[in-house]
Amino acid sequence: MKKYLFLALMFLTTVPVLAQDEYEENGHRLPPYNFFGIQGGVQNTFNNEFNNWKTFTPTASISFGRMFSPVVGARLHFNGIWDKSGVNYILQNQDGHYNYNYVTGSVDALVNLCTLFGKKNWYPVNLFFIGGLGANYAFENAGNCEAVAAGSDMLYADNDDRWAFNGRVGLGLEIPIVRWLSFTLEGDLNARFAGKQEVFNDDVLQMTAQAGLNFKFGYKKNKPVAPVAVSSVGALNDDRSTDAVAARPEYRTRIDTIWYDDVTYKDVTADRDIKKEIFFGVRESDVNDSDAQISAVAEFLKGVKNAEITITAYADKETGSPKVNMNYSKQRAQKTRQALINKGVDPSIIKNVEWKGDTEQPYADNDKNRVSIIKGHGIYTDKEKVVAKKFRTKEVRERIN
Repeated sequence: MKKYLFLALMFLTTVPVLAQDEYEENGHRLPPYNFFGIQGGVQNTFNNEFNNWKTFTPTASISFGRMFSPVVGARLHFNGIWDKSGVNYILQNQDGHYNYNYVTGSVDALVNLCTLFGKKNWYPVNLFFIGGLGANYAFENAGNCEAVAAGSDMLYADNDDRWAFNGRVGLGLEIPIVRWLSFTLEGDLNARFAGKQEVFNDDVLQMTAQAGLNFKFGYKKNKPVAPVAVSSVGALNDDRSTDAVAARPEYRTRIDTIWYDDVTYKDVTADRDIKKEIFFGVRESDVNDSDAQISAVAEFLKGVKNAEITITAYADKETGSPKVNMNYSKQRAQKTRQALINKGVDPSIIKNVEWKGDTEQPYADNDKNRVSIIKGHGIYTDKEKVVAKKFRTKEVRERIN
């Protein structure tokens, strides 16, 4: 037994290496190509009312498909023969399980995870993700109805044929043997829904495990190489040497998968604020609309939406009287507002204009309290870079000798 296991292990490890050498020496033809597959194995319909170890049955599959690129393919897949299920009470002359026939057909998408995440277009062993949709058909169940014990509550027991939709996910392993043949291992989980299930207990989940072969055909032919002109006496026109015919270069065509970053931009919004201060001398209140602070506020408003502006003016305590200072702070606030309007600011967004005189001192430095403070708020829209990984295929013609 140990010898047989060792030989099987050697076969599985050496065949892909030999296949790779052959592909490299003779020019492995990458997708696109067509394939026909046959598989055989076991299946089991999961049953909550019966011992699942007693419901394993043989199963077989055939498929027709195409690999469009080293990454993506599709197939039409048919699976079925017969099945078993069971109930938690004894049927007439049975031990609680019964047989029925079924076939499942589905259209499956195939994604090669090795070439999807790897850096090469061909690997000696490839792992595929399988996902598909289709239909399940059960038939010749009338005999099962007659075998049901009296008084049972089996669902649809009076129906012979039943249809249901089928969804599938699974994983498949492919090992190339020669250019036109691959060995496959596959495990699938089928879920039937939106119809009458084929088993009386309405079980919906089915597992299949199969091994088989894929026969490949329909490769895209290499572009022919133009023949070298030969003279009437049989020698080459260029060097009149027959050795040149044997040395004529040969070419093959392969398809490379090229990954690239697809860059787009989307709009994103964020709150923005601005604060500017205009300082005044003693007994001064004039504001020029060309002032740098006024210009900065006007420039800020160009890039935002839903903007709001507030203006608050002050006077210092150490100069003048409270009444005089209140008047100066009022002039400073109003002239600041007017300077903004002269600069092109919409008056409607100036929501509040206040003057505090010397009742409040915003700064510890006395001279700084002769000030008009402008505060602005708005919503800014920016562009955010979005990068998505995509791929395209490219046909490459290369010389092989």
